[in-house]
Amino acid sequence: MTIVRSKAPLRLGLAGGGTDVSPYSDTYGGCVLNATIDLFAYCTIETRDDWRVEFRARDLGEYYEGPAQPRLPLEGGVTLHKAIYNRVIKQFNDGQPMGLTITTYSDAPPGSGLGTSSTMVVSILAAFQELMQLPLGEYDLAHLAFEIERKDCALSGGKQDQYAATFGGFNFMEFGADDKTIINPLRIRDHIVNELHARMLLYFTGRSRDSAKIIDDQIRSVTDAGTAQKSVESMHALKRIAFEMKERLLRFDVDGVAALFRESWLAKKSMAESISNASIDAVAETAMDAGATAVKVSGAGGGGFMMIFVDPTLKLDVVDALSGQDGYFVKFDFTSTGVQAWSL
Repeated sequence: MTIVRSKAPLRLGLAGGGTDVSPYSDTYGGCVLNATIDLFAYCTIETRDDWRVEFRARDLGEYYEGPAQPRLPLEGGVTLHKAIYNRVIKQFNDGQPMGLTITTYSDAPPGSGLGTSSTMVVSILAAFQELMQLPLGEYDLAHLAFEIERKDCALSGGKQDQYAATFGGFNFMEFGADDKTIINPLRIRDHIVNELHARMLLYFTGRSRDSAKIIDDQIRSVTDAGTAQKSVESMHALKRIAFEMKERLLRFDVDGVAALFRESWLAKKSMAESISNASIDAVAETAMDAGATAVKVSGAGGGGFMMIFVDPTLKLDVVDALSGQDGYFVKFDFTSTGVQAWSL
């Protein structure tokens, strides 16, 4: 029996999130600034000789077991695991089934706004890459993860998560028509990263959400005649902010980054009604009243994790102020390493 393991980092969406979603990215070109953190999606693959497959998504409570086939039905849970297996068998194993046990879990709950699902796809693919010695570069791996999730599984969403999990670190990403993608790794000095981390709190609202449904709302708002102009203008603002935030971050203008956080969140909320809600607004208002300078939801919105920007000397004031809410704070640090896989 062969055993391989992998882990891929989750990410914080700092600016430009949403502009990586079609049709906006295809028509106007999108760009995103994000950074990976030390919360991970984990995978273990074990080969087996009985020509059966067993998939366990421990954090989701989903399970599948059955005979190894060239193509598994996607119904009945662990959809991503099955879709990855199907693509790998078809594209890299001449359609010949394999007996496998795949076990996965994540440090963050699903629907958290940290790119959990896409990061898990990258982690599983990297484990397959290690197991089968697949000839995949970083762009190849990320693009394959995108195709499996968006095309094979027909799940709505953008492109940033797969590339963030694969490359790791701080990245400025550009997306265009015909799947054109350019990843620009940013070499940010340690003292800048340390100051950014010192000024940030990561708060889980206690509410997960279906990002695909929120992104569907976003897509409709861009394409419907009644809302298209306002939504597209908001997207343009998000893209401009991503460029400006990259420059301010590289120049150690952390106060400027905080100001752009505020502007980005206002622009994001105007794209679709489901992006914010009364609960999120209440957390944001409480944090700001306690001294926070900016608040922004990571990911599609609607719940999940919130990034709170605050002077380090006032962090405990914000923590105390939010102690009566339903959510909780999560310790994190930035990480510069992308997905990793290894054999036992």
